[in-house]
Amino acid sequence: MRRQRTGTALLVVALIAFLAGMTDAIGLLTVGDFVSFMSGNTTRAATAVADGNLLRSLVLIGSLAVFVVGNALGTIVSSRLRAGGVLFCVTATLALAAAGGDHLTNELRFYLIVLAMGIVNASVEHIEGMPIGLTYVTGALSRFGRGLGRWIIGTGNMQWTIQIVPWLGMLSGAIVGAMLEYRFGQLALWAPTVLSGLLLMLVLIIPKRWSQRYAQR
Repeated sequence: MRRQRTGTALLVVALIAFLAGMTDAIGLLTVGDFVSFMSGNTTRAATAVADGNLLRSLVLIGSLAVFVVGNALGTIVSSRLRAGGVLFCVTATLALAAAGGDHLTNELRFYLIVLAMGIVNASVEHIEGMPIGLTYVTGALSRFGRGLGRWIIGTGNMQWTIQIVPWLGMLSGAIVGAMLEYRFGQLALWAPTVLSGLLLMLVLIIPKRWSQRYAQR
């Protein structure tokens, strides 16, 4: 039973990381800034200050605030509606950004996508008690490296290997997202919107007692 729960959770994590990678690549190519990589936006905000471009710096700092709000909102929704509710919010937010088209300013579209990426982090936070990252793969790679180090010196188990899953999902999703954006431009944003909707249907068929384990308690 535990193996089935873990396998199902890893599949969900891989697909959501794929969604995040796809969205991040499309967002970067469409609006010119990261939509889930807040470390990058922090550095860009700092360099914008150094360049004297305070307006750009404020826009990027605003994205950090929106991302934090998204994480908070996702956590609130997850506490009541679990992963299904979180993915519903993500799908609706991405659909709004995609449907807005040229009627939305670049900044508003940027913030909507960032909000969705903040929300999605609350969909899966743990796999059988082990923390897992979805859009912040730096943390996942760090946990992977520390686990590898403990395994080499003989003081750890092999559970750390699951940390590579979100990175692989993010990488493959980003490749697909970039290809879609180059081919379809702004319309490519509909791809992660549809994928998020499909993921919503997937998590709704996962037994409640399993999905309850995904969120932080």
